[in-house]
Amino acid sequence: MPKLGFNLLVWTASVSDEHFPIIDRLKAIGYDAIEICNGHQDPAAYRRLNTHLRNVGMGVSNVTVLGADANPVSPDAAVRAKALDGLKWNIDRTVDSGSKLLCGPIHSAFATFSRAEPKEEEYQRSAEVLHAAGDYARQAGVTLALEALNRFECYLCNTMGQLRRLVEMTDHPHVRAMFDTHHANIEEKHQADAIRTIAPYLVHVHLSENDRGTPGSGHVHFAEALSTLASVGYDGWMTIEAFSRADPGFANAINVWREFSPAWDIAEGGHAYLRQAIAAAGFRSAK
Repeated sequence: MPKLGFNLLVWTASVSDEHFPIIDRLKAIGYDAIEICNGHQDPAAYRRLNTHLRNVGMGVSNVTVLGADANPVSPDAAVRAKALDGLKWNIDRTVDSGSKLLCGPIHSAFATFSRAEPKEEEYQRSAEVLHAAGDYARQAGVTLALEALNRFECYLCNTMGQLRRLVEMTDHPHVRAMFDTHHANIEEKHQADAIRTIAPYLVHVHLSENDRGTPGSGHVHFAEALSTLASVGYDGWMTIEAFSRADPGFANAINVWREFSPAWDIAEGGHAYLRQAIAAAGFRSAK
């Protein structure tokens, strides 16, 4: 039975002890885990988080992005080397957090465009970097879950078809894929077909509304997505990913210019809606 998590990006793109009360409240609501962005540079902050999560009985997954100066598809070998170094650093922070999963669009630099369609050599460069990162992840006991983003944030992988191709080119057991209902709402013809395409490699799911507000308040067809996930036997994490203006630097970077829903409305309303939807979707059991 999939477990339900909540991404702290509604409040912060970093890791800090000051957010422990938020974690405690999410636990009280009924979440099984949190997801954190690796936005803090001090490894000790991740280790303190690990201790707190173990004390309260919460799981954790990690998410990150790469910048233009560390782009895995760059023709510059030095830039690709920096991408690999960045991925290794993020894998280390994932371990420090007590997590076994690092997700995100780490196949290419976030919001960095060539102003042309993706080229074969770009997929090859990305696969080479990801395979090396997979070797590092394997010794750390971490799985990398690649994320396809919408066309406004990425050009290399927008669809599950493109993502599956890259995962297969990478050919590494610790480099897998994730599915996000927000991006699929923009890029895929049918969520069900997209999920079936990526199912052999699927290890993580983001449940996100079309406007990044409270799940169930918009037009994403969660029932279709969840019933398809149940039909393909998915039993990994499901995490609500919603955004706000609470962390202005992060909000500005992803073009969030207004509040979609109050943060705790998202957490409480999203939990109630998705627990019910998951129970109705045909999974083996529901909390």
